[in-house]
Amino acid sequence: MSIFAAAVARGKNGWTASELDLSGLADIDEVVDALRDAEPDAELALLFAESDDEYLAILRLDDGEDLRVFGSDSAFAEESRVGSVLLGEVEAPAVEVDDLAAPAEDDDEDDRPAADPDADPVGDADLLNDLGIPAQRLLALCGMEGMLPSDITAEICQKIGCGDEMEELREA
Repeated sequence: MSIFAAAVARGKNGWTASELDLSGLADIDEVVDALRDAEPDAELALLFAESDDEYLAILRLDDGEDLRVFGSDSAFAEESRVGSVLLGEVEAPAVEVDDLAAPAEDDDEDDRPAADPDADPVGDADLLNDLGIPAQRLLALCGMEGMLPSDITAEICQKIGCGDEMEELREA
């Protein structure tokens, strides 16, 4: 499986983005250490791990502590060693995609692709809520047919204010 992992961190001087190599990391503690090391003084650090245009895992650290994890599909943990490391300890399921009641205000009902019926999101779908991306929106993005993990990451980063940093990292 091909994995792209990027850490974005918000510190005193704004956002920074850097690519992380997750291939040699044995457990979630090593992933957390790598995320901390990407920007040691960060108030907030996010890790976006995209796998084969199919799966997305998002990890969040506030002040280097309090790990929160979300995965777009539980199958990532079953199909990939990296997915297993990132999502293996996630127990609390996210709200089901089918349970999403109303579309986000800026969505046009006719333009939205149908939700992927096979998606099985796991973890803390509220992890970006205070950044302007409620659980409902995150789950809707992950459930949209045709949305690649890189598209979801780009939209999230644009919304939270680090879109330019992520775009520069991808172009490097």
